Amino acid sequence: MKKNILTMLLGLMVSVLTHAQIYSTQTATVSFYSATPVEDIEASCKTVIAVLNAATGEMAFQITNTAFGFKNKLMEEHFNEKYMESDKYPKSTFKGKINEKIDFTKDGEYNVTVTGKLNIHGVEQDRTISGKVIVKEGKIQLLTSFKVKNADHKVEIPKIVSAKIAEELDVKVDALLLPKK
Repeated sequence: MKKNILTMLLGLMVSVLTHAQIYSTQTATVSFYSATPVEDIEASCKTVIAVLNAATGEMAFQITNTAFGFKNKLMEEHFNEKYMESDKYPKSTFKGKINEKIDFTKDGEYNVTVTGKLNIHGVEQDRTISGKVIVKEGKIQLLTSFKVKNADHKVEIPKIVSAKIAEELDVKVDALLLPKK
């Protein structure tokens, strides 16, 4: 009898897993912008890993901090060595869940909120982020823009350069996800 229950449970798990539609990409783009009267700083990373479970609305993003590209190599060096401490904190992540119910089988544009945990510089923050989900021809695009305060993630900006770096950064995300096969 125990063997039959175990077989049924395994069958149910396989059934659930095969019906869970996973979408992913390794080429999502995350960019940030810091505007001050003294200097504007912007950088982007186009090798962001993103995964979405369409059955549950759960999603995850992972960024390698050293993959951000800057126009000025000295800014890139300071970003990695002094502010992000990329040797100590090599990745930034977001794990969350879409709060609204979406039919990912139907084309459309949906305004959503995602609640989850944003981890930057080794500091995890609970966040609810607004965005847009676009479903078109079996692909899913995730778009958002939100703000991140350096202080919230214990990113220390020395007073000598504080006029050049905004206390709050504008972050944009653009991820086109394809069904995982």
